[in-house]
Amino acid sequence: MRVFIIAGEASGDKLGASLMAGLREHAGDVIFEGIGGDRMIAEGLQSLFPMDEISIMGITEILSQYRHLKARIRQTADAVLDSKPDVLITIDLPEFSLRVAKLVKARSDIRTVHYVAPTVWAWRPGRAKKMAAHIDQVLALLPFEPPYMEAAGMRCDFVGHPVVTDPIATSDDVSAFRARFDIGTAPLALILPGSRRSEVSRLLPIFADVVAELHVRHPDLRFVLPAAPNVASVVAEAVATWSVKPIIIDPSKSGMATKQAAFAAADVAVAASGTVSLELAASGTPMVIAYDMNWLSRQIIGRMLRVDTVTLVNLVSDTRVIPEFIGANCEPTKIAKAVSAVLDAPEQQKAAMALTMERLGKGGRPPGERAALAVLDGLK
Repeated sequence: MRVFIIAGEASGDKLGASLMAGLREHAGDVIFEGIGGDRMIAEGLQSLFPMDEISIMGITEILSQYRHLKARIRQTADAVLDSKPDVLITIDLPEFSLRVAKLVKARSDIRTVHYVAPTVWAWRPGRAKKMAAHIDQVLALLPFEPPYMEAAGMRCDFVGHPVVTDPIATSDDVSAFRARFDIGTAPLALILPGSRRSEVSRLLPIFADVVAELHVRHPDLRFVLPAAPNVASVVAEAVATWSVKPIIIDPSKSGMATKQAAFAAADVAVAASGTVSLELAASGTPMVIAYDMNWLSRQIIGRMLRVDTVTLVNLVSDTRVIPEFIGANCEPTKIAKAVSAVLDAPEQQKAAMALTMERLGKGGRPPGERAALAVLDGLK
């Protein structure tokens, strides 16, 4: 069996490696070609060129690299056509991967599978119909996504979310973490301002005021801030001016196990919107979601948004128990008040988080294996 598989980001490399392992387990002898990172290469991928070359975020960055990206898209499509694989699998990164799939479909009948459904349930629903012209099958991470893809004419399989297989800190890990940072039995709040420079710069001043207000409300409350490695220096510089300083953790220096222990040790989290809500749910950590953006983005996204909540735990559990403060509503006093309420009564969130993990596939086959079986079934 010959598979051409494309990923352009660390998260896609992780998904791709698990899928490759599943295909090898269930299909036997598989030849992998394509684009990927260290994890996919370790699974036997011969990468056409370094994955980092197509891992570009933001309109300005894409425009500045447009000629180079366009050349890589055509080079990749030509490589697929020359290889004549049984299936082309593209993982997320739609700006690149869907353009490759479009070129391949225009000149062949190679089966195309896209891993990670676009968020058409949240905004820009027309993307599904555009995809259907050159994508045969979609592998979805969220259980409510298949009907949106199927309505556009594509087969869609819910395969589970990778968060259900991520390591979770043990009670011993939590005890060691609390002892290491001299937290003892004090209540602990996580501060999670995101991983992109733009969102961190916007959210940190708001979160500084939240921390200051919570310190007044709960004098014994301690704070810990696990910083994404790419913004660790920005976080450290900003936090140096806070009136109440949290413990800063840089996972690139202290290891991911320390971050996992912090998640499990916390009693509550104040987090930027995104998949981090699922990481918190996996650790059983109650949360308050807060996010802000510039004025223009507020207006555009506010008009395009098709859901009444952006928090994945709310959406997957079909509840609205996770408080969220988005855009103009992202005010420190409101956020601090909600955190206090969650500290006083976390039980409702605990039930929603457990339901979320169950619906995402916890306890079943690993998502990578489920994805592999769905691909093989589609090839029949």
